[in-house]
Amino acid sequence: MKKSPFLTHVSESMYQRHYAKKTIESYIHWIYRFICFHQKRHPAQMGDNEVEQFLNYMVFKLDSAPSTQASALNALVFLYKEIIKKPLRIKLNFMKSNRQAKLPVVLTFEEVKSLFEFVNAKHRLLISLLYGSGLRLMEAVRLRVKDVDFDYSCLKIWYGKGGRHRVVTLAPELHQAIRSQIVLVEQYLQSDLAHPEYAGVYLPNRLRIKYQSAIKTLPWQYLFPSIKLSIDPESKLLRRHHSDETTVQKSVRSAAFKAKIQKHVTPHTLRHSFATHLLQSGADIRTVQDQLGHADLRTTQIYTHILQRGGNSVVSPLSRLCS
Repeated sequence: MKKSPFLTHVSESMYQRHYAKKTIESYIHWIYRFICFHQKRHPAQMGDNEVEQFLNYMVFKLDSAPSTQASALNALVFLYKEIIKKPLRIKLNFMKSNRQAKLPVVLTFEEVKSLFEFVNAKHRLLISLLYGSGLRLMEAVRLRVKDVDFDYSCLKIWYGKGGRHRVVTLAPELHQAIRSQIVLVEQYLQSDLAHPEYAGVYLPNRLRIKYQSAIKTLPWQYLFPSIKLSIDPESKLLRRHHSDETTVQKSVRSAAFKAKIQKHVTPHTLRHSFATHLLQSGADIRTVQDQLGHADLRTTQIYTHILQRGGNSVVSPLSRLCS
């Protein structure tokens, strides 16, 4: 997708408002799709009716999931409120998606073990945290050195999904690997400090003001830094960002292929497996909810399906014939 001057303006406006990079990419995607749907008319020439038509199209033609439709709506609400300066009416008239969410793909213990036999050594520690601590991929790549607590064997997750903070378990078996990773991070930092244009690690706006001297200290560096320096699109300053999440996605897919796992495996599959295996080992569902950072217990309860014997513990009559 080639950005138009208008989309570039929207993107820059979002950076100035300190939106996350992923959010900006998502909003630009849906605004672009909205414009294309209406034969590239300028959004200023459209409004409520055109937004309703697009949201209905997402349900009737694209069969979009509720979360996908919600993402598009959020993007268009921002567009008209902050950019066009003509807010959409509060109660838009459109069909809301009611497509059922997919059941999570879960690996067995044996499949997880097989997967790790083929994981690239470069990503082994990060991928171990996805399964060992139940992290979302972006939570893992955004970890900072200070977020690791060796004394209590836990990780502190700041501003997870929904802006929530939480503390998650850290397998003691990963302590040494993380200590070695921190040594590598310190080596990167010493090299960066010698660069005359290095501006320090990225911090969100409020933290940047509160901890002005922290950007060049070890605790605030990303635990999984990028291998090279790059220009921060928000400030245009030279920084070292966290490692690219797409390389981790490719690494997981590659390991699953080599392990000959027939299921569709992604980094999030390891989080699903973490939750299911915790429940399988006897953990309380409330504990699993806290570890995953779910606001609603019903979201966590979907993992109980893997522990059931058949549907709702029903024994198939065929089993009696085969016994």
